[in-house]
Amino acid sequence: MKRIYIEPTACTGCMNCILACIAHHKGVQSVLEIDFSDNDLEFANNVVLNTEGKIVPIFCRHCDQPECVTACMSGALTKDETTGYVICNQSWCAGCFMCVMSCPYGMIKPNKSGDVAIKCDMCLDREIPACVQSCPVQAISLIDVD
Repeated sequence: MKRIYIEPTACTGCMNCILACIAHHKGVQSVLEIDFSDNDLEFANNVVLNTEGKIVPIFCRHCDQPECVTACMSGALTKDETTGYVICNQSWCAGCFMCVMSCPYGMIKPNKSGDVAIKCDMCLDREIPACVQSCPVQAISLIDVD
């Protein structure tokens, strides 16, 4: 199984990971094509300030025993047996946000319109997630875990 790994000491806070996530999910080839006046821009990763006040990225950890999947009453969140990824089927999401409340890392959030949950999908349609590929200092990497 693969997971996104973050080396927080290497992160420069450039936020390329967020821009790459937005571009990928908007279906554009370059961050230069993003319409930043679009109020519906959403991203599934996040950046936070650590205890030293430095910006660091955070991502869904696709937990071994994901509390979000257990809390999901509609079955929208499932754990793929092969990849180990926690997947959100937004068309099944009831918008109860039990998953948001149960995620110990705060990585599931309501979408901008507040009707369904969103989270990192590991860019399943790509070999390497957009955030990993866009990091100029390789602070974000894709690692094998077993």
